[in-house]
Amino acid sequence: MKPQQQVIHFPRLDTILNVEEIIKKAEEPLSKNEIDRRLQKKIMRPTLNLILQYLKESGKIADLKEGIIWIYKEDVSEKLRSKLDKGIAVM
Repeated sequence: MKPQQQVIHFPRLDTILNVEEIIKKAEEPLSKNEIDRRLQKKIMRPTLNLILQYLKESGKIADLKEGIIWIYKEDVSEKLRSKLDKGIAVM
């Protein structure tokens, strides 16, 4: 989040998870308007922008010219998690 930007309303966890799920299930890049249309309950644009900024900074989405796409690979995380578990169990 940019330091000079003042957040008026922080999103709830269920809203963040809903936006994640919409982007994850999409078969093609989505615009912000399309994400907003697919949400069951409407949210303010600054709230959506904050969610998208969070997802981008956490490496889950990419904002391309064509739209927003899901890039996070869960299988890589599972492999890393299993390696970490093995490393922790050895100690």
